[in-house]
Amino acid sequence: MKETKETNPLQSEPIFRLMVKFAVPSILGMLVSSLYNIVDQLFIGHAVGIDGNTATNVAFPFTTVCTALALLFGVGGASCFNLTMGRGDKKQAGYFAGNSFTLLALSGIILGVFTMIFLNPLLKVFGTPENVMPLAHEYVQITAIGFPFLIFTTGGGHLIRADGSPQMAMTCNIVGAVVNTVLDALFVMIFRWGMAGAAWATVIGQVVSSIIVIRYALHYKTVPLRKEHFLIKYFISRRIVSIGMASFFNQIAIGIVQIVLNNSLKKYGALSVYGESEPIACCGIVMKVNMIVFAIVIGLAQGTQPIESFNYGAKKYDRVRDAYKLAVTVGAGVSIIAFVLFHLFPRQILSLFGSGTDTYYELGEKFFKIFLFFTWINCLQPITSTFFTSIGKPIKGVFLSLTRQIIFFMPLLLILPHFFQIDGIIYTGPVADLLSAVVAISMALYEFRNIRKLESENK
Repeated sequence: MKETKETNPLQSEPIFRLMVKFAVPSILGMLVSSLYNIVDQLFIGHAVGIDGNTATNVAFPFTTVCTALALLFGVGGASCFNLTMGRGDKKQAGYFAGNSFTLLALSGIILGVFTMIFLNPLLKVFGTPENVMPLAHEYVQITAIGFPFLIFTTGGGHLIRADGSPQMAMTCNIVGAVVNTVLDALFVMIFRWGMAGAAWATVIGQVVSSIIVIRYALHYKTVPLRKEHFLIKYFISRRIVSIGMASFFNQIAIGIVQIVLNNSLKKYGALSVYGESEPIACCGIVMKVNMIVFAIVIGLAQGTQPIESFNYGAKKYDRVRDAYKLAVTVGAGVSIIAFVLFHLFPRQILSLFGSGTDTYYELGEKFFKIFLFFTWINCLQPITSTFFTSIGKPIKGVFLSLTRQIIFFMPLLLILPHFFQIDGIIYTGPVADLLSAVVAISMALYEFRNIRKLESENK
């Protein structure tokens, strides 16, 4: 135990250097992951048109569920692994990593089979317009094959970072994304396979990434993983799930909101000059562009996870506080830059995803300028939620992960359109963002007061 505390760089290296080491690869990995869908959208928008973009947007909740399961077992397992290593219990740490890998694989297979069986009913629930249904069905029927590989790769990246190899986690994502992009250009633009081509490009990229993760899992560095580590144990799995629940619910909340949002856009779009499909396509593009910003912010949060977890377990509370502050500072800077770009160049950003009508660009500009008005403070909620998960307080993390999407956004989304039609949908964004930021600030300040008390007791 003494040797672990003296030699582990998480406890000794400067926070900034650790953040560069862990957060930069995590950010790049998250950016690459977000580009999977954006790349499909870019090629489909030019080759198929607005209906193709609508199809990928109504299918996006499937990807959100995959990410939710990946974070449930990936973040949960990584946090438990680092907390246990911080306490010097190397023996138990191996079970957290091994069980997480097994749970990731099983959940992906179950979700893929479930999706294939109930695909048509699910697409209807997700708000798919009738004229878009064939395109959405074609796309998801193929991408469902890749769900096990997507979940295993995304979740496995967290476990690889927890093992002190953030560059390898980044490599897994980058290799898959490069394969996806090259095949997208080949299948969609050259072979003219349309939705099916984009879907197969995505699946093949995910398979390649998962092979790299599997190879790493069989050569884990900190704790060599043996066969017994992969056998599911109730206590281990329960702890993983309890810690990863905050990140899981955050993604599930996003998925639920996406479904309700698609149905609202379909309903109120039909009552406006925009029609059923155009608002879904437009809003989907705006939200996916914003995902690039969120990818950076979530990457920052994930980069702090091993630092915060290990040092909280080792009672180095000043390092926990410094890691959190640095993540918020960098996240705020990135968010402010995004806010400026969204206000200055909304039409140019929309044009990257294919051409549209005047009403399409008009609605897109509204979403960029109004719906994302509080982009500059959006970093607070995910970074603070991950902070609570990292220090082993999942209930607070779960609550905070639900504030923006479920507690604030969802009720507003159900109420405001009754009075303001489609404009009511647009104004739900900034109100929910502001309220969730206030809650995050309040909870963080309270927790750091408690940490100061712990510091005083340890002196």
